[in-house]
Amino acid sequence: MIEPGIYHWLVLSTLLFSIGIYGILTRENAIGILISVELLLNSAALNFLVFNRYITPGGVDGEIMAIFIIAVAAAEVVVAMAIFVAMFGERKTIDVTRMNLLKK
Repeated sequence: MIEPGIYHWLVLSTLLFSIGIYGILTRENAIGILISVELLLNSAALNFLVFNRYITPGGVDGEIMAIFIIAVAAAEVVVAMAIFVAMFGERKTIDVTRMNLLKK
């Protein structure tokens, strides 16, 4: 069995990043946009892990940054979901194209 190399992992990361960008630009649902942001963050974490594995195999810098990204992503989800719940309670929708004003 052939082990995937750095090129394969970077292509996978690029695909994840591209799907995330496409999702952000095309979604109207706030939850879909949030999932797309998560894909972008996972792509960045994968890049850190890949470069750590192939450039500095003895170091742990990539793993530490990946854990930091996961923690930031978890905090981002909590804050975003709180905002979405508040907006849904006020406007009865999570369609971001209809949320252009902050007033009632």
